[in-house]
Amino acid sequence: MLYRFLLVLFCLLALPAWAQKPTVRIGKLKYNGGGDWYCNKTSLPNLINFCNRNLNTNLAPEEDVVEAGSKDIFTYSFIHMTGHGNVVFSEAEAQNLRLYMLAGGFLHIDDNYGLDKYIRPEMKKVFPELEFVELPFSHPVYHQKYDFPNGLPKIHEHDGKPAQGFGLIYEGRLVCFYSYETDLGNGWEDQSIHNDPEERRQAAFRMGANLLTFAFTNY
Repeated sequence: MLYRFLLVLFCLLALPAWAQKPTVRIGKLKYNGGGDWYCNKTSLPNLINFCNRNLNTNLAPEEDVVEAGSKDIFTYSFIHMTGHGNVVFSEAEAQNLRLYMLAGGFLHIDDNYGLDKYIRPEMKKVFPELEFVELPFSHPVYHQKYDFPNGLPKIHEHDGKPAQGFGLIYEGRLVCFYSYETDLGNGWEDQSIHNDPEERRQAAFRMGANLLTFAFTNY
């Protein structure tokens, strides 16, 4: 299973341009605990559309839902997770997520306000030996096609705190990016849902594009 995943990654990354790649699918993580993993229904399709238009990617137009404990998780190079409420990973799910990231997968966790107190202890189940560290503004994730010299853009106010980008780094590789106090996913949603200024939405899309680019080129 892991070998198949790595082979797929190698085949995709070895091609010289996104336009020459077969259609690639990204996943949205379904988890237990009662939290609304399903929120922001328009966010990923809009981000995918932005990347296909601006990065010449060949992403499937909608994301797939993948459960934390499913073997299907290994078929995705990028998985997005969001929500407002409770998150619970079983021991088997935590181990599955760990193996996914060790095999080259990338997890993006986006706090949709209220997720922080739940996700931190659950990710400790996944990587008990690691701590979330705030990434410096010089980190490559902020400097892919789009340049963010001041780090993660602030999309929604929430508690009025500055936006922060945290990471789990395993043996020198960023395996999980956690966007906190910004709500990138809301910025990706249809404009009519939150009425965000277009400049702010574009910042969210560009940061999302950086995350996808990073995930597909750093494994």
